[in-house]
Amino acid sequence: MKKNEKLKSGLYLVIFIAIVCGLGYLVAFGFGKQHKGKAEHIQLGLDLAGGVSVTYEINENNPDQKDINDTILRLKKRVDRYSTEADVYQEGAKRINVEIPGVTDANKILAELGKPGGLSFVDEEGNVLLTGSDVKNADAVKNESSVGETEYLVQLKFNDEGKEKFAKATKDNLGKVIYVVYDNQVVSAPTVEAEITEGEAVINNIKTFEEADDLATTIRIGALPLELKEMNSKVVGAKLGQEAIKTSLMAGLIGIIVVCLFMIVIYLFPGFVASLALGVYILLLALALNGFNVTLTLPGIAGIILSIGMAVDANVIIFTRIKEEIRNGSTVKTAIDAGFHKALSAIVDGNVTTLIAAAVLWIMGTGSVKGFAQTLAIGIILSMFTAIVVSKSLVKIFYALGVQSPKLYGKAKEVKVFNFIKISKVCIVLSLVVIILGLVFMPVNSGMKGRGKLLNFSLDFQGGTSITATFDKEYTLEDAEKEIKPVVQEVSKDKNIEIQTVDDTKQVVIKTRELTLEERTTLEEKFKSQLSATAFETENISSSISGEMRRDAIIAVIIATICMLIYIAVRFKDFKFGASAVLALIHDVLIVFMVYSVAYLSVGNTFIACMLTILGYSINATIIIFDRIRENLGTMRVSKVGLETVVNTSISQTFTRTINTSITTFVMIAILFIMGVPAIKEFALTLMVGIVGGAYSSVCITGPIWFFMKKGLEKKTSK
Repeated sequence: MKKNEKLKSGLYLVIFIAIVCGLGYLVAFGFGKQHKGKAEHIQLGLDLAGGVSVTYEINENNPDQKDINDTILRLKKRVDRYSTEADVYQEGAKRINVEIPGVTDANKILAELGKPGGLSFVDEEGNVLLTGSDVKNADAVKNESSVGETEYLVQLKFNDEGKEKFAKATKDNLGKVIYVVYDNQVVSAPTVEAEITEGEAVINNIKTFEEADDLATTIRIGALPLELKEMNSKVVGAKLGQEAIKTSLMAGLIGIIVVCLFMIVIYLFPGFVASLALGVYILLLALALNGFNVTLTLPGIAGIILSIGMAVDANVIIFTRIKEEIRNGSTVKTAIDAGFHKALSAIVDGNVTTLIAAAVLWIMGTGSVKGFAQTLAIGIILSMFTAIVVSKSLVKIFYALGVQSPKLYGKAKEVKVFNFIKISKVCIVLSLVVIILGLVFMPVNSGMKGRGKLLNFSLDFQGGTSITATFDKEYTLEDAEKEIKPVVQEVSKDKNIEIQTVDDTKQVVIKTRELTLEERTTLEEKFKSQLSATAFETENISSSISGEMRRDAIIAVIIATICMLIYIAVRFKDFKFGASAVLALIHDVLIVFMVYSVAYLSVGNTFIACMLTILGYSINATIIIFDRIRENLGTMRVSKVGLETVVNTSISQTFTRTINTSITTFVMIAILFIMGVPAIKEFALTLMVGIVGGAYSSVCITGPIWFFMKKGLEKKTSK
């Protein structure tokens, strides 16, 4: 029987290796002529691929859906000229988003995209004879004359109705001029020499073929049915995106190696299994990003790296349980079964709460925040699968193949119960001091030179234009104020310009009032001609849309918190568990807020992504402790040992798990912080603070708060 089990397990191992090799091949090379599944084919967001994104608002009140659809269709035809991967889609009732990756002449594209595109044929008295809707087709033509001169034309063909109109127009205006007007500019003024009945005409006097081709394409597309107003636009260079991918991948690789070594040292053979499962997780994640057509953004990469750290979390819970079971005298086989069984509820509850945060981010967020939510959610689901299915299968396969010595699985040390409730009051006071520091710094920021505001609100929350310029030298803040600021003021006429230099780079970030496209184009030209700028990226957000973002951000945090409260209260059948968890979450958010306030970090959409991630992550450790309290309430004689002992014992029993899982996640984010591009450093920094704060609150505050609430309610009931 044992021999048969070994043979069967050996076969399973071979199948597992074959599956992993197959997954690896798909990720490396893909399949079919189009190489589907290949990691290189994962869609990159504009912050990684470079390009243009713009949000338009329809000026008309209550626009007809047919007109909106027609506008989107015609915008799609316009953007197809620039990129086959461009996307145009409706957002809400009156907004249209356009995303064009990989383009370079961004300002020109922005100038052309939202044009009404009105074409008309007008007589000498100003009467409109035909419009663009009468044109069937338009093509650029290059004519070579017999004397060697080249003429560039746009050849027009009219539809049936236009043919009749044009015949009448030429008949009525013989010997007179018919003006061809496009976007209120006369592009051609031919004299009618004969009645034209064939339904064809040409626009001449065009200087270059490119100009003729641009005009022909725009006429072909026709006028937009609705008038559009630019609300939000962003121009990103591809060079920075490539650097972000390179450094983030390197950070992820180093982090994975460090985490795997840590797991093997701490958990011995199960740690090795966790490392194998982590490899499977990464392959599945790469395929999932391809399969679900997820657009990978810079925050999305952060979400992946964070989810890799969290993927180890479930294994830590399981393997810590296995070590505890072995310490309590169980055989290895029994310990494995018990470890996976007892850890299951805690893993599910912890990950569901994080999924709640990801779901709220997805529903309420926009742009790159949605990308972060997507990658985080996919990562959480896959981490549960690899821990519960892959890790469990591998441990059982290797056990059947002879890896059965208890020494290989480790043995947990006897738990020394520490009185966490006793120190909790000191911890609460300490936390209040830190939180108050963050609140006090807000008016301090308002009075500080170079700050001047309560918080460093990004464009997401206050509107305006942000310019990230790269120069051929590294500027100090003082030099940037002297040399760069006057150039910006000359164009913007704004006295409240903010200048920031980016450490160890040649980049300078300038924030000013909302600039028009013409002003942005002028500023770019001046930066390149006067200051030798090598790259110029802009983000433009109107004040109305930034107000919506602020409102949505507050709603998102409230909704996520309420959903978590309800979930925990239902799962643990005790509202006090949910209430104490939410109080701890508010604590974690305020601790991170202190960092934003004191360090004057940028408060915008990524701030909300950070806060919701911390809400989802820090509650994991809390749920592990609550799960153990719930278990111990059923196994320990509370009437004899006392509720305080149950809580202290539960926190002490899960303390190693809390520290170990915080270390693995912290390492991943810390390496990203050290190696990542400037745009992601602030995000990584605040996540690190959140990880530390979440571990601290789970151990020192959450359990004790539940205890005080429980005892307080018992006292009330006994009166």
